Amino acid sequence: MTNYTVSLSKVIKELSLDVISMPGNPDEILISSTDVNRPGLELNGFYDYYDPKRIVIFGKAETAFLNSISSERRSKVLNELFSKKPPAAIIARGLKPVPELVEASKNNGVPLLSTAETTSSLVARLVSYMNVEMAPRITRHGVLVEVYGEGILLVGDSGVGKSETAIELIKRGHRLIADDAVVIKRVSAISLVGEAPDNIKHFIELRGIGIINARRIFGMGAVKLTEKIDLVINLEIWNDQKTYDRMGLDNEYTEILGIKVPVLTIPVKPGRNLAVIIEVAAMNNRQKKMGYNAAQELMKNLGFNAEDMPQTETKLQLDF
Repeated sequence: MTNYTVSLSKVIKELSLDVISMPGNPDEILISSTDVNRPGLELNGFYDYYDPKRIVIFGKAETAFLNSISSERRSKVLNELFSKKPPAAIIARGLKPVPELVEASKNNGVPLLSTAETTSSLVARLVSYMNVEMAPRITRHGVLVEVYGEGILLVGDSGVGKSETAIELIKRGHRLIADDAVVIKRVSAISLVGEAPDNIKHFIELRGIGIINARRIFGMGAVKLTEKIDLVINLEIWNDQKTYDRMGLDNEYTEILGIKVPVLTIPVKPGRNLAVIIEVAAMNNRQKKMGYNAAQELMKNLGFNAEDMPQTETKLQLDF
């Protein structure tokens, strides 16, 4: 499994941190842990479960403790802490660092930063940002669009019309996230987020026209940097020998990075307005998440009991 890192310079920029002491190039200081450490036990000499990969946070409690002990002891405990070489230390609430803290950070080559944010807010923002930046990820062929607030991943064989459908959706007021290649990140146990690789962001390939820049042609409102993935739509050429779902009682899904995502298979043939169909699919998927299923209500109106309508889940293995 690939272990991802994020540079300290990105963290400083994202959280708007102030630099008190920076012994090296922040672009070369890499952070590999999504957790942080508030050194309460460590300041009292307990290091059995200490992880040196974590950023150290000094809040009001830690600062008050440091001010309550002698200068000699402060210097000892802080030098011992920073000798473990954490990637950085951040002082929250705009608190003034004790002189021994600045000295220990310089002596051990540990960057010392500060922010006016409260400690809990700082920890929440930092952990959230690191979880996204260092999330497990895969890159898959497809098109990711936002339709009525739903992240729709369009997949299917090359040439089936994914990019053309995305253009039509953009013209109808929806937004493009990625075309051709989608970087999918697992940001939590239940959430997937997709984005475009940096080198092809906002670009779309249209056969017969070539490469276009959706942001420059349609404006900033036509694009978005990231979006969660709520639904996968598999576009395939209409096959007269295949029976397609006409009720919507059965649930199909695929697994991406271990997370189940609902799947719809939509056949493509001349005369079908795919953009409108995808808009309806997005709204219907939102209704299902909110507990309403139109097919179930219809069956009840026709006199069928809920027990007579067993819902099945089918896992699809999509090659995308």
